[in-house]
Amino acid sequence: MQLQVINTNLAVCRLQPSDKIPWKVWDSRFLSITRTSEELSIVCDEKCCPPIERTESGFALVKIIGPLSFNLTGILNYIINPLAEADISVFTISTFDTDYVLIKKEKLSEARNILSNLPDVEFVEYDNS
Repeated sequence: MQLQVINTNLAVCRLQPSDKIPWKVWDSRFLSITRTSEELSIVCDEKCCPPIERTESGFALVKIIGPLSFNLTGILNYIINPLAEADISVFTISTFDTDYVLIKKEKLSEARNILSNLPDVEFVEYDNS
């Protein structure tokens, strides 16, 4: 399994379910929007986050290199369990092709060391500035 740290600073924003999606978030390099009956949740670049009270910022982004088949099982579990054992919390996002793990920037180095020591895991580097 190949992992890649994406060079970005992300925030997770919580709005009311009836709120409109703020136009500013569309400028984000990474964007995930989920609306439920309880909330409107937006993950975006910190600089694109609307000025709201319910925001958690300071996330780094780790991509599981895909595409991943829908019949694969346990991928996120394989990544998340060792981090949980080290008391590193995560926020995950899944797309059609792959999964992303958001980790607080101050925990990224520790998380990377833990994940690098897992069998069959390697970090792939590239210039994504």
